[in-house]
Amino acid sequence: GTFSRETIDRFVSESTEQLGRAHFNDFVPLLAYRFARERLRAFGQAEGMITKEVPEVLFVCVRNAGRSQMAAALMSQRGEGRIHVRSAGSDPGERVNPAVASVLEELGLDLSEAFPKPMTDEVVRAADAVVTMGCGDACPIYPGKLYENWEVADPEGKSLEQVRAIRDEIDRRVQELLAKVTS
Repeated sequence: GTFSRETIDRFVSESTEQLGRAHFNDFVPLLAYRFARERLRAFGQAEGMITKEVPEVLFVCVRNAGRSQMAAALMSQRGEGRIHVRSAGSDPGERVNPAVASVLEELGLDLSEAFPKPMTDEVVRAADAVVTMGCGDACPIYPGKLYENWEVADPEGKSLEQVRAIRDEIDRRVQELLAKVTS
């Protein structure tokens, strides 16, 4: 394998600890496994052990419950396999905002398996483009990456109509970013 047993154990342990702070304890083992797997892939890419087949984009907002989840889902849909997308939060929330899931479902996007994840160094290092929304100061800066800070309203506490407008603004920006990173 690509990673030593010690590295895998460390990533699983750290991921379990980071996700264990959330209020979905019944699902922590499964979510920690998925989170650790994604972090290990990012670590391998950042260290040059795993080759990137497509550009990597990371979307970050404070809670990873709204804007970054929307952007990631929209980029995945629009990118049609030409891009790999991750999302994270500088201070992750407990769950994805139900209004966000609802307005994305209107477009055929399912967030039922999405969950807020903390921003980690390896996912930032693996990204070719990093987009922050409301938390730019929390994100480490590495040379050779495209960084953008999107001033987009937080959907928390907003009406469905307002969340749709936020979704549409994020979608417009996602399409512009997709053109940049795939050209």
